[in-house]
Amino acid sequence: MIAFIFPGQGSQAVGMGRALAEAFPVCAQTFAEADEALGEPLSRLCFEGPEDRLRLTENTQPAILTVSVAAYRLLESRGFTPAMVAGHSLGEYSAHVAAGTISFADAVRTVRRRGRYMQEAVPVGRGAMAAVLGLDGSAVAKACAEAADGDVVSPANMNAPGQVVIAGSTEAVARAGERCRAAGAKRVIPLPVSAPFHCALMKPAEERLAPELRALAVSTPRFPVVANVDAQPKRDGPSAIEALIRQVSSPVRWEEVVRRLASEGVRAYVEVGPGTVLTGLGKKIHREAASASVETPEGVDAVAALFA
Repeated sequence: MIAFIFPGQGSQAVGMGRALAEAFPVCAQTFAEADEALGEPLSRLCFEGPEDRLRLTENTQPAILTVSVAAYRLLESRGFTPAMVAGHSLGEYSAHVAAGTISFADAVRTVRRRGRYMQEAVPVGRGAMAAVLGLDGSAVAKACAEAADGDVVSPANMNAPGQVVIAGSTEAVARAGERCRAAGAKRVIPLPVSAPFHCALMKPAEERLAPELRALAVSTPRFPVVANVDAQPKRDGPSAIEALIRQVSSPVRWEEVVRRLASEGVRAYVEVGPGTVLTGLGKKIHREAASASVETPEGVDAVAALFA
């Protein structure tokens, strides 16, 4: 059984998707649809930058979504269909476009606003995120609880064994990082992000996005989408939307998502979109599984080998 997994923010790079669009009409058409949906040339930003504009959250999110959907449509056109799908944070939207839960045009417009709302929820400089390496999730959660002191700090991404990202107010993240070091963390690395994603400080963004998500036309997913918020497969449109709403201010339980896919019988993963971050995490969670990634035309051959 093969699952497709879709990357989230942080996987962007200038030039992403260009080789796919130049080689395959189905990919070029996807970029054209994104440009039309947004009323501006997102494709040029993906292909040419500049990098500082691509890094803006409200641009990064639709850009990664578009590259991921272009790659998915290429695989679909070759007859490669997953048994299940999942996506990391933003990637959950890509997963739902692949599953047919929401339309691509709606998703592109929605994630642009999602990025804007998340950026506007916390003034720049007031929030932070840091990666904690070499400490288990329960110890990280304990350090956050002890360091909060009335502020917000909590695990935001449970990515893999010994890799947890924390988020919250700048001072509280610094205090929690010190406690994690004292508890035995090998490293605590501040992340270059513009907002503290997936923590309680994102509640204003969640509240702004919720009515827009609930107003979208939704369909029953063609294959189950395992959600970040609870690592449960979503098999109907309404529960999928509620999971996307809760996701904004809730932690991404990626390790649990991959373990759930494995428990359902998944034995191979295809990372669909820019970068190979999820492939690396998967090797720490489900070590015996096979994997491939598709961000360039060459990746299609590796996927074909998995399906052979």
